[in-house]
Amino acid sequence: MLSRAFGSKVVCPGPDFAMLAKAVLSLGLWLQFAAGQNTPERGPQPSTSNSEGDLLFLLDSSGSVSYYEFSRVKEFMWDLVQPFTFGPRDVQTSIIHISTTPTMEFPFDRYLSSGTLQQAIRDTQQLMGDTNTGKALSYAKEKFFSDEAGARPDVPKVLVWVTDGFSTDDISEPMQLLKDMGVTVFIVSTGRGSYLELSAAASQPPEKHLYFVDVDDLPIITKELRDAILDVIQANRLHAVDITSSSFHLMWPKLLSQETGYYTLEYAPIDDLARKRTKQVSGAHTSLMLSNLAPETTYEVALIPESNVHYFPPQTTRVTTLAEEKSPAQVLISESGPYSFHVSWAPTLDSVISYQILYGPLPGNSVKLLEVDGEHNSTVVENLAPNTTYLVTVTAVYKSGKEKSLSAKACTQEEGSKVRHLRFEDLGPNTLKASWDSADGKVLGYRVRCRRQTGPSSVISVSPQIHSVILTDLASGTTNKVCVKPMYKNQPGKRLCRMVHMQPATEAQGYKHRQRA
Repeated sequence: MLSRAFGSKVVCPGPDFAMLAKAVLSLGLWLQFAAGQNTPERGPQPSTSNSEGDLLFLLDSSGSVSYYEFSRVKEFMWDLVQPFTFGPRDVQTSIIHISTTPTMEFPFDRYLSSGTLQQAIRDTQQLMGDTNTGKALSYAKEKFFSDEAGARPDVPKVLVWVTDGFSTDDISEPMQLLKDMGVTVFIVSTGRGSYLELSAAASQPPEKHLYFVDVDDLPIITKELRDAILDVIQANRLHAVDITSSSFHLMWPKLLSQETGYYTLEYAPIDDLARKRTKQVSGAHTSLMLSNLAPETTYEVALIPESNVHYFPPQTTRVTTLAEEKSPAQVLISESGPYSFHVSWAPTLDSVISYQILYGPLPGNSVKLLEVDGEHNSTVVENLAPNTTYLVTVTAVYKSGKEKSLSAKACTQEEGSKVRHLRFEDLGPNTLKASWDSADGKVLGYRVRCRRQTGPSSVISVSPQIHSVILTDLASGTTNKVCVKPMYKNQPGKRLCRMVHMQPATEAQGYKHRQRA
């Protein structure tokens, strides 16, 4: 079962929170599915030729993946590549295991027929161990450009990372190095991976390169992912990747060299060809980033090889930039009480027609949905359980039908979670005893903060059985602020504060102990 959230292709957050989220958010997808769309492929697929590229699977082979999940992922890998033609002038593929130490299952150029590759995938065994994805990515960078690993220097490079969403080391730096070297990165998460981390790791835009899907539903994304890979590895074809609202990355096969010529690249909006712009790049290049483009605009692009040896016909393509649609950049939770909290978000955009606020307890299987007009940026979520953690997802629904989301956690307070009757007793010229009555609920302790008018502030933590502390170094004639806050499992309770004035030194002579109201 599928659900759409977080701006990616397919999302299944997990068995607890996602159970009803999938029921709420996936209705449109299942209506399409019932109508015969997005149907998993069955039986032999037509052969795909005229493609050339090195395709590397980064396979989570660690102990965090069950044997059943590992088997389903192997089936998915074979279904994905089954239609490809394999060979030194076609597609080559390999597998690198994510484990304690990364391992290459076989080099790119070992299996050059469908039958032998299928058997090699079936024979792939899970290694177990730690999920050292960052180390595996660094290893992949070496193998992607290694003659020893059977990689080819002048073909498109595609990485498909299949993960349960967890890594024990950092992935950001090695992944960025791969993308900087021209590798197109697709990510398929079958677990509860962080959307922010994975969307940054995948090639841009994440809507075309990042998939969240239950392991049993992998066949549903097979054709879409395969088509996306084909867009990268179609041989002898000018094409664009990493398309955003203001840029795209052009790639083309190697036709020239530094010595044999150069490329002229022309591009313009199709509805205003007079605005044509021209760039020249060295014959050694096979890619170019075009930026400062208009959003939601289709560009006509022509690549003209200028060779002093052979004639090469121009190559053309059309690329449409994305709409300027941003996810909510910030979700704020405030005014939290036992039964409600206030949710606000920013920025607000004219292109948003409405916001959907999806919330439910963690852990739990109860999910509710609020809808807010696109002109507003806040709402109050009510009828909640006290002392409970909630996951709140704010989704912007754009006029184009696209959705962008951001999530935050919120905690309701415990009932009666406020200290009562804070009082003070003089114990000397510069010393007070602060006492209070216990707060309701399962208090884990109390935190007492004293902000002195002169001198440093102090914080004292005491056990739940203690209801008083001694405050010292309170200068004569000063007014000091004392606050007591009960601490609970999920969040602190409401603090109670009082100002207390210390007598001037002249009044302290003949001092006697006395209670302060």
